[in-house]
Formats: sequence, structure tokens, C-alpha cells
Amino acid sequence: MPPQIDLVFVPQGAEYWSVCKGLQATGFTLPTVVPIPVGPSGVSKFLQRWLQESSWQMQPQALLMGLGGSLSDQLSVGDVVICQACMDGTQADGSQAVGMTCDSQILVSLVQGFAGTVRSVIGVSCDRIINTTTEKQQLAQTYQAEVVDMEGFALLSGLQSAQIPLGIVRVISDDIHHELPDLNGAISPAGDLQTLPLAVGMLRQPLPALRLIQGSLKGLKQLEKATAQLFRP
Repeated sequence: MPPQIDLVFVPQGAEYWSVCKGLQATGFTLPTVVPIPVGPSGVSKFLQRWLQESSWQMQPQALLMGLGGSLSDQLSVGDVVICQACMDGTQADGSQAVGMTCDSQILVSLVQGFAGTVRSVIGVSCDRIINTTTEKQQLAQTYQAEVVDMEGFALLSGLQSAQIPLGIVRVISDDIHHELPDLNGAISPAGDLQTLPLAVGMLRQPLPALRLIQGSLKGLKQLEKATAQLFRP
């Protein structure tokens, strides 16, 4: 049986469509898939509006799905992970590191849904794309984390105020050994990916860009498969 999840939050764009395709393959009518902006600032602003506009007869169970970066030698492109907790990585030196745990009941249901085939990890959320191997290694050492994303901590924190439990599933799209193009200039303050700055950033670093594209395509395909596996009746 699929986990009792009512809402799935997914970064807008290709990740959102991969999750939707995975759900369509199951014929499952629930959960509702909600596209969210990229990055903590966009997520926080989105949640303020979304929580005001939303109403439920019963408290929903929520899940965050999407791609993430590996901070560990043990995680490769295409691997699926479940986050036990997520650290706030916006403090550069980690001197006042704050973490939030994901819902324990959802965590158990995710482990069962994946039949014990995926790893449980600690994640860290940053306010920028981590594109160098040096930064990845520093994050791993500072926060003892194995996966990096941009939305997990902000979503956990925002939903806590509404007492909405959350689980997090990530699919690895880049490993710890290779650098990515610097695409931070392509993310607007609202959390939207801007096409022209994105293209310019890719052209400036063609080899890392090619690796990013290959990793993202593999990760997106695996995200679709993981969604279908998790929610198949």
C-alpha cells in the first residue's frame, strides 16, 4: 500500500513534471502535487500565501520530492534517499547550525514504501547552488550531511507553524567528485529559473554543463520511477 500522503511539494519545472508522470503511471488520484519555487526565500514567500489560501477538513500529510546533490562518496547519480532531518545551511560557517527532523511516521511509511531499498540520510539546505567540489566537501564536514538541497529546511520550518507533518525524498543528480556550472545568477528572488541567464551560465562552462544535463536527465527519470514505486496501489 502507498503511504498516506495528501500533498507532494515539488520544485517547479522538470522535477514537477517527472513526479506528475510517475503518479499518472499508477492511476492513483491522490496526492495533490504542488509546484514550489526554487530556493529557501521563494519557498518561504510561497508558503505564507499558500497557507493563508488553503483549508483542510483534516490535517494533511505532506512530502517533498525532487533532485538533490550528493555530499558523500556513498551516493551516486540516480540514487534515491529519504531524509531523516534537514539542517539550515545558510550559516556559512555552521557555527549556529539549526536542524529540523522530518515526521517519524512518514519516514517509516517511506521506508516501507520503498521496501527498504533506499538510504536514510541527513540533508542540508543552502540558499545557493553548490557548484564546486570544495564547497560540497566543506558542507559535508560542517553539517555531517550526505545530501544538499535548497528547499527542505524552509519547507519543514514553514509547515511546522501549520502543524503539517513532512517527509523528504530526494534523487541524486550530481555527485561529490565533479563541479557544476555556476547558475546562481539564473535564479530570481522569487525562486524562478530565468532562461537567458541559465543558457549563458551553461555556455560559459560547457563541460560541467554537459555533466549537469546528463545527471539531471538520469535523476529526473529516476524521480519518475521512484514516484511510481512509492504510490503504486
